[in-house]
Amino acid sequence: MIKKTVSGVEEALIGVENGMTFMLGGFGLSGIPEKAIAHLVKLGVNDITCISNNAGVDDFGLGLLLQNKQIKKMISSYVGENDEFERQMLSGELDVELTPQGTLAEKCRAAQAGFPAFYTPAGYGTEVAEGKETREFDGKMYVLEPAFKADFSFVKAWKGDEAGNLIFKGTARNFNPCMCGAAKITVAEVEELLPAGSLDPNEIHIPGIFVQRIFQGENYEKRIEQRTVRQRA
Repeated sequence: MIKKTVSGVEEALIGVENGMTFMLGGFGLSGIPEKAIAHLVKLGVNDITCISNNAGVDDFGLGLLLQNKQIKKMISSYVGENDEFERQMLSGELDVELTPQGTLAEKCRAAQAGFPAFYTPAGYGTEVAEGKETREFDGKMYVLEPAFKADFSFVKAWKGDEAGNLIFKGTARNFNPCMCGAAKITVAEVEELLPAGSLDPNEIHIPGIFVQRIFQGENYEKRIEQRTVRQRA
């Protein structure tokens, strides 16, 4: 039986170096690879490029890497919750590539599937399309978008097994699945790690073929990005 478990986050991130490109799953603060991010901060790797839907908040998630100025470039869709991100972007300290959300997801999925590029109508006629090939299909214009190239994908799942099969829970089933297998090495951290064969095959979202390393994390904070409650009458 194939076994992809590692002892912990330290072993899972062996091979991480300065200047690499990382994919990081999650949407807002939901489903982010908290342990991998914290260890990247501890390792002090610099000049990295991060591909993530957004950039966390000032004191959590990718915001921790931004505080330390470890990120050279952010490729994201939404970045409105992070004041430090805004400051670095406006000051020119941080290279930013804003990408339509659907395009960002598809650039991950294309890399996962082994496609070098794809055409999309999103962004045609805007700054997003500048310098890119365009083509007409059935009277509609499309932009050629290349698939992402990354060294590591860091994802977080609810459950996983020793063979790397993953199940995501709720909103964490966002960018995590399409980032699995989209980089040279995919590292999955899970809340519950089970023996191979323990998961119902019908409930598995990502098969283990897309995962190279898996470990169980402990004491996840699962912070809420924006808490909205109804006032009492």
